[in-house]
Amino acid sequence: MSEIFGKHERTCSCGSLRSSNVGEDVVLMGWVHNIRDLGRAGLFVLLRDREGITQVLFQKELGEEAFTTASGLASEYCIAVRGEVVSRGEKNTNDEMATGAVEVHCREIEVLSESATPPFAIKAHTEAKEELRLKYRYLDLRKPDFLKNFLKRSSVSRSVRDYMAGRGFLEVETPFLVKYTPGGSRNFIVPARLRPGRFYALAESPQIFKQLLMIAGFDKYFQIVRCFRDEDPRQDRQVEFTQIDIEMSFALEEDIYREFEGLVAQVWRDVEGVELSLPLPRITYDEAMERYGSDKPDLRFDLHHNVITELCKGCGFRVFEKCAEVGELIKAIRVPAGAERLSRKNLDELTKFVQREEVGPVGGLAWGKLNKDGKWSGAFTKAMKDEALAEISRFCEVEAGDALLVLAGPARKVNKAGDALRRRLAVDLGLISQSDKDWAFCWITEFPLFEWSEEGETWVSSHHPFTMPRDEDMKYLQSDPGRVKARAYDLVLNGSEIAGGSLRIHRPELQREVLRALGISDEEANEKFGFLMEAFRYGAPPHGGIAAGLDRIIMILCSTDSIRDVIPFPKTITGVDLMTGAPGEVSKEQMAEVKIKSIAENDDAKGT
Repeated sequence: MSEIFGKHERTCSCGSLRSSNVGEDVVLMGWVHNIRDLGRAGLFVLLRDREGITQVLFQKELGEEAFTTASGLASEYCIAVRGEVVSRGEKNTNDEMATGAVEVHCREIEVLSESATPPFAIKAHTEAKEELRLKYRYLDLRKPDFLKNFLKRSSVSRSVRDYMAGRGFLEVETPFLVKYTPGGSRNFIVPARLRPGRFYALAESPQIFKQLLMIAGFDKYFQIVRCFRDEDPRQDRQVEFTQIDIEMSFALEEDIYREFEGLVAQVWRDVEGVELSLPLPRITYDEAMERYGSDKPDLRFDLHHNVITELCKGCGFRVFEKCAEVGELIKAIRVPAGAERLSRKNLDELTKFVQREEVGPVGGLAWGKLNKDGKWSGAFTKAMKDEALAEISRFCEVEAGDALLVLAGPARKVNKAGDALRRRLAVDLGLISQSDKDWAFCWITEFPLFEWSEEGETWVSSHHPFTMPRDEDMKYLQSDPGRVKARAYDLVLNGSEIAGGSLRIHRPELQREVLRALGISDEEANEKFGFLMEAFRYGAPPHGGIAAGLDRIIMILCSTDSIRDVIPFPKTITGVDLMTGAPGEVSKEQMAEVKIKSIAENDDAKGT
């Protein structure tokens, strides 16, 4: 076995060789992807690195020592080879490989390191459970199709930096260890050893710091930054994530729309080779909730909601009449050609679907079909007065052969279930092609500044407490907070929120008034945000910005349903890193060093 590494440079990657390289002497290094033993005829090894795969041929006549060494190879051995690039001939070309027209006839080989038998096959489709793949994440990341996600992620980050620098934005890093401030997501806390009994919070976003940079006169800032939120992970969310953070001084909504749309267009141009049509569509929050039941609607298909509450008053169907009388919400979805496309079994499944706790829940799904003979079928259509049914049919633009699906109940539950129902229908009816990349962007604007907490006890910020209210609504801040609209905006892509931002409050008295509406007294405001209030006193410029979820954007670009597929070392749904074992225990000595008693010591003190 020769010694290639250290004596010969790697000449090219395993994905670069083409017919034009025939006759060249090359050195390749990588991992054994597959072995095919042809007996006396020789031995084929597919050699893999991050750029691709090359076929390498070992024969005794090419190099007996190399052939003997190759005969002892196994999957995932890390090797270096040296040999000549040879054409595979027209008949033997493999069109499924970029390097399929050539192969390397190996004269020398060096085993750089051996590999134990991997716990699962390093291939695109494996039956291995996700828990096992996360435990051996470094092996999972070797899969060629998986690696493409991270090549694309790198390309997106590079495109963002190029665009932002070209537009005059300064890239500035902000602290991770910060002071806890209320009003956002739950923070992770970190004990400060040098200040016993005191704690840092891990920054959930650079929000306050980027506002301070505007006060400092930096004018235009951006950052690709790590953020931390102690929330329950899910398919499109992790406890630590990356966002593209942007802030601008002297900016109005149109300035931010223009800059961010330019950024998105540049990324799609660089990474996907797609020219987006600008400006992107805009929908108000109220319109989105009315038509789709969601502030992040998927616009790749229609199936919009129709609010029929008023039309159901005195309609004859008691369930709908009762909902309308008590001020609840009634919505209908017209399903084109649904009379035939939705069987009774389908409708029963959809009824159970909307009754699930995580979907709504609502009490049930009322349905009707306008058959091709012009006659209605379905329970509620039989009980409803003819004139009411005709009016609802006209309002929803129902045609012969269509179905009408109706949800009724409290507005929050009907909207939630209605959004889930239209997304489920899109999948069931094949309205979204998984192979075609259809980019349905839209801005959602004019959000409420406040929303009533789910616990039903107080108002909370819809975005964050530094969001500017609409000028015409400021008079309602104390008397009717629910009426106040925010100068805030989200960008939605294919039913996922990929970015959100707002114009910021830059006057201290207005900031105090908004905090008072949130139940935060002036004293508490000084304690939590005193440094920001103080900064506002020194000529703070009007400013605004936006933050985009980089992981979520990459997830959509890579056509995967899980954000874990585009984060190199993600956590599980319970926030655990199965590879390293984090979060782990710490010793009593470490706890004592930061002046924190361990759980065991606390239990002992209580006599338990």
